Amino acid sequence: MQSENTVDTAVAARHERFGRLPDRVPYEEMVEERTSTPRDLASAYDPEGSWLSFSCVAADLGL
Repeated sequence: MQSENTVDTAVAARHERFGRLPDRVPYEEMVEERTSTPRDLASAYDPEGSWLSFSCVAADLGL
């Protein structure tokens, strides 16, 4: 009888904590709107730093 009472208490505690889904988050709280600023096209391309984003299997293997 003691183990059933303990199990019932554990089930009740678990149901109290996890028994319902969290409240829904409204779409307006998930979206942030900002005004865009034009980029400086003169500094958009950097030929010296472009190799940093280059991906190659041979380079990954160190060949």
